[in-house]
Amino acid sequence: MTVEDAPRDTLAQAYLHKVHSHPGVYCIALNRPKSKNAISVQLLNVLIFYSSSPGAFCSGADLIERQSMADDQVREFLSNIRDIFNQIDSLPFPTIAAIDGPALGGGLELALTCDFRIAASDVTRISFPEVRLGIIPGAGGTQRAPRLIGMAKAKELIFTGRVLTARDAKDLGLVDYVASSSSTAFERALELAKEMSWSAPLALRAAKNAMSRSLDTPLDEALNHERACYEPLLSTKDRVEALVAFREKRRPVFVGE
Repeated sequence: MTVEDAPRDTLAQAYLHKVHSHPGVYCIALNRPKSKNAISVQLLNVLIFYSSSPGAFCSGADLIERQSMADDQVREFLSNIRDIFNQIDSLPFPTIAAIDGPALGGGLELALTCDFRIAASDVTRISFPEVRLGIIPGAGGTQRAPRLIGMAKAKELIFTGRVLTARDAKDLGLVDYVASSSSTAFERALELAKEMSWSAPLALRAAKNAMSRSLDTPLDEALNHERACYEPLLSTKDRVEALVAFREKRRPVFVGE
């Protein structure tokens, strides 16, 4: 499936659609091509995996809209977007950001809330430009970037406002995969999503939950949390189905129960 195959609502600033060729995989597309998918107030309730426009992702805050906003409106906007990004970060199922174009400021912060980031090989603008605009990343960038790439690298990236290519971002650890030159980031994301879609939904969620405390919790406590995530799976229909399918030498059919 390509981006062009996806159904679209040309009036919506973002829309959800199912990938029929990949059971269990859904996408939310940014749909503001004229503003390069700058984050508008109306985009606050969406999880974005890719842009509906070829060669795009998310260029951060809509600076044209921002100029017309009073200070209190800016504060409210930032508070709302932080809350939304935190909710995305806490989603129980895997999330992938397919970066087929510039990921700047809030756009990069959005990508950092996802479990995986995939960039197209021709992407040349990935950055936190805020300090050059007299502000700082205000939607989690100063906190998520150090956790992902380390404090020193994150400081350098934010203090300089340096612009990265896809491969620069991959080398830095900011991006997990760079798509081949013959593929878009969205297509590469679909490949990864397809691999995960064969897994039991409840197990995927339990695994993500178990790993969520692995880096900031003492090992003994984290292992107890892992066990707590494991236990409920023992009585699920999907676990029984997996055992039966293994015995019958077929692919299991999971129902999320």
